Amino acid sequence: MRQIQLKGVDLSFPQKICFRQFDAVIEWGQRIAIVGDNGSGKSSLLRMLLGEVKPSDGSIVTTPDLRIGYVAQIQDEQCGLSGGQRVNRAMSQAMAAAPDLLLLDEPTNHLDADNRRSLSRMLQGYYGTVVLVTHDYALMNQICDILWHIGHGRVEVFEGRYADYLAEQQHERNALEKQLSAIKRAKQDAHDSLMQEQERAARARLRGIKSIQDRKWATVKSPTKLGRGNTTAGRKQADIREEQQDLAEQLARLRPPEVLVPQFHLKDGASTKSVVLQIGCAVVGHDGRPVLNDIYFTLMHGERMALTGANGSGKSTLAQAILGDTHLRLGGDWRTPPTGEIGYVDQHYANLNPDATVLETVASVVPEWSVKALRTHLASFLFRQSESVQTPVRELSGGEKARLSLACIAARPPRLLILDELTNNLDTTMRGHMVDVLKSYPGAMLLISHDEDFLDAVGGVERYHCQPVRVCEPLKDSRWR
Repeated sequence: MRQIQLKGVDLSFPQKICFRQFDAVIEWGQRIAIVGDNGSGKSSLLRMLLGEVKPSDGSIVTTPDLRIGYVAQIQDEQCGLSGGQRVNRAMSQAMAAAPDLLLLDEPTNHLDADNRRSLSRMLQGYYGTVVLVTHDYALMNQICDILWHIGHGRVEVFEGRYADYLAEQQHERNALEKQLSAIKRAKQDAHDSLMQEQERAARARLRGIKSIQDRKWATVKSPTKLGRGNTTAGRKQADIREEQQDLAEQLARLRPPEVLVPQFHLKDGASTKSVVLQIGCAVVGHDGRPVLNDIYFTLMHGERMALTGANGSGKSTLAQAILGDTHLRLGGDWRTPPTGEIGYVDQHYANLNPDATVLETVASVVPEWSVKALRTHLASFLFRQSESVQTPVRELSGGEKARLSLACIAARPPRLLILDELTNNLDTTMRGHMVDVLKSYPGAMLLISHDEDFLDAVGGVERYHCQPVRVCEPLKDSRWR
């Protein structure tokens, strides 16, 4: 049974075109994953299906009385609830109305391993239709058998699992590379033929000139006949160039993305080995109620530590207490850097001013830099066009905001960098950029993440597991980590 039909749908913004002329039908019981790079228009397409966003062109027809459940990518803050608990509440509210169609935007954000497994089991047993935006490829492979891939101005529909899609892309890439190799050989052969024709024509002209000089009656050949070989060879060259360009454009859509290689601008003495953060016998909580007790650890310059634990175990509360929220510090010994020497980035990039442009954002971090220095620095984070550096932050995609946050950090690295669930919403490309930057980050780093693969990729990350324990005894030096 048809639930939604898309007819010639376009999605475009003032500075980019996401896709054009997308036709599709959503049938009852389908499991569709919307995939693509950050900023490609995945969330906007999901909200089109919901009716919150109008297409730039085309139409979307929804079956009357269709019940739709929707879970947004960003959940409103709710006092005392962790990110994972907010996601679970939103999912429960979406399911309460017995929807025919579930629209889910990054539903595994914040979820620990147990909650991810529970979500997967629930979706596998769900009777209705699911349209899912996610970078959780394990969930995608378990749930979805149709892909809508957004990229290069169009939406490609693929029937099969995501793993099959990746294999198909690799097969297509290999085939195109073989075709390009054959084209290059044919191009060289055509070039050699053209050179031979030109040499023959040159010899013919010399013979004609010599005959005239010797007062012999030269054989008259029409210019068209003399140039026929050159024309044929030239046309062959043009055909080859056209075919080569077409193949190159196809291959460009399948090639790996650009590599991000930033330079960190360190202050004098910033690399000195020293204690950056030290906490002992500490308690954190809300409104005088402890959430996490008996906290002990020390973080030196250049060290990395991850706060791990189940949803609601107090990870983000501890991070906010370290950032300087004294209302959350319910006891203990706190030795933290000054607030101005702590960098903090969460998955919503609240550290960025939405009204500032990309260039203005970095300039606010290093006001002493020239425009040329700012542009050079931003170029290393793939902001290379004039339009991109003048784009307001509010118009950036999640991946672009992540790159801009990293650019600010690299411009003036803080003594302590705190990252809260930063891989939420990131595509494979941006995730790789994030890993590359953090692997080379020179300062102390505190990460909050349920993503063990990400932590392993960053490397050298010690785990501090958060779970409520008994109220601690007075601080003893031997208990420092």
